[in-house]
Amino acid sequence: MKQDLSAGIVVFVVALPLCLGIALASGAPLASGLIAGVVGGLLVAWLSGSELSVSGPAAGLTMVVAGAIAQLGTFERVLGAIFLSGVFQLIFGFIQSGSLSGFFPNAVIKGMLAAIGIVIILKQIPHALGRDTDYEGDLSFWQFTDKENTFTEIVHSIASFSPPVLFVAVTSLALMLLWPRIQKLSPTMNFVPPSIVAVVGGTVISQVMGGINSAWGISAEHLVRLPSQDTLQMLFSGTALPGLSLLTDAKVWTMGLTIALIGSIETLLCLEATDRLDPKRRTSDPNRELLAQGVGNMVCGILGGLPITSVVVRSSANIYAGAQTRWACFFHGVFLLGAVLLFPRFLNLIPLASLAAVLFAVGYKLADVKIFKDMTRRGMDQLLPFAVTCITIVFSDILTGVAVGVFLSLIVIALTSHFGAITIVNESNDYLVRFSKDVSFANKIFLRKSLAKIPNGAHVTVDGTRTMFIDNDIYDILQDFRGSAIHRKITVQLRGVRGKRFGMGNRRRIRSRGTFKTDVA
Repeated sequence: MKQDLSAGIVVFVVALPLCLGIALASGAPLASGLIAGVVGGLLVAWLSGSELSVSGPAAGLTMVVAGAIAQLGTFERVLGAIFLSGVFQLIFGFIQSGSLSGFFPNAVIKGMLAAIGIVIILKQIPHALGRDTDYEGDLSFWQFTDKENTFTEIVHSIASFSPPVLFVAVTSLALMLLWPRIQKLSPTMNFVPPSIVAVVGGTVISQVMGGINSAWGISAEHLVRLPSQDTLQMLFSGTALPGLSLLTDAKVWTMGLTIALIGSIETLLCLEATDRLDPKRRTSDPNRELLAQGVGNMVCGILGGLPITSVVVRSSANIYAGAQTRWACFFHGVFLLGAVLLFPRFLNLIPLASLAAVLFAVGYKLADVKIFKDMTRRGMDQLLPFAVTCITIVFSDILTGVAVGVFLSLIVIALTSHFGAITIVNESNDYLVRFSKDVSFANKIFLRKSLAKIPNGAHVTVDGTRTMFIDNDIYDILQDFRGSAIHRKITVQLRGVRGKRFGMGNRRRIRSRGTFKTDVA
């Protein structure tokens, strides 16, 4: 429980500026981001299919929400779409759509994690140097808030860096690195995580610097910017609850489905990534996770919150902070709600540079050099999808990178399955065509060319006893070959070929039609 409590504090510190930044970038009320974070912590944590996943407003939906506000006209109509997105996700969960997460190759998931680590580091460099024009939590290469991209933003930040902000960032990072050594000298300090030391230390140092000399102080634009009200009214000011009349609006339904599809994909990707990072290697239930997100988004739509998903940055910060169970996510929600209501003025003293130091550590662990070395040793069939996914995410966004990585993985599978699947040997005029493993459409060119080279009058045996699956395209080629064999005086014997075609939607083998009802001809 102690580890979950300390991890919850760390995730709270990371999540607070993300909730505000994503709401600001979406053009939604700031309170909507906070409501989404609280719902993700207090409610979804207990419904989730994962012990370590953390839900909240997602950067991947920022442009979707901004577009929805522009298209639908009012935030009230957007809330209706968010509510309906939750309904759609409930349907996705009930029909077991979460099982699709098993189709994400491990190389792509690892590439995604490494890329997110790199992007986190790159995106925090401007905040550490005192340029905060882009919102916290943005992981996209093109920054629509200031029309810059990841690298031009870094160049501008270097050219106009703020010495006091840089000093706070470096000091916060140094505190994170030194704190574990202090903990070894004093075991009583083990409860306090390095991330909290960095944030508190950076806040104190920035205040002391400003007190000594105003020129050394950090201006408000480089601090957490939370509304100053300390009442419940702050959470719900500026939000409008959806009316039932919106449920008959076709545009609202279309936007709800869009949010549900994108949010569900991001959630499933995060769930796979979280399981990869979990030290205990627990397996999460993706269908339960979709149900949890559905309930969460319905509640967000009613209370006035942004749409939520399971989020990689918060989940990875949770894991690296030592979280053990879902209590950590719940505690982060408690701290988020309590701090916003009780200590908003104190939170506004936290430098974004200190938060950048915390996220530097998260990014470094995600993009560990060991991952790149391990993928290099695994061979090109693993390295290529990993590297392409990683590079594409850095220069675009998560969904685009994963889509490209999955597509490339399918190509790699098709190419690798081509080799060794079919072997052809002969002795005199006797030919043996053996299917050594499952054969698909990727093998049909080789098979067609090989069969065409068999001389007239030969005896051909096609042996499929070693394979469990034979594609329809392969059956068609064999059937065509048997038809032409009559005219070429070739005798054909089939062995272990029957009944190895599978139908979509069921697990039964479909009996081969026509000439394939018997193995010997």
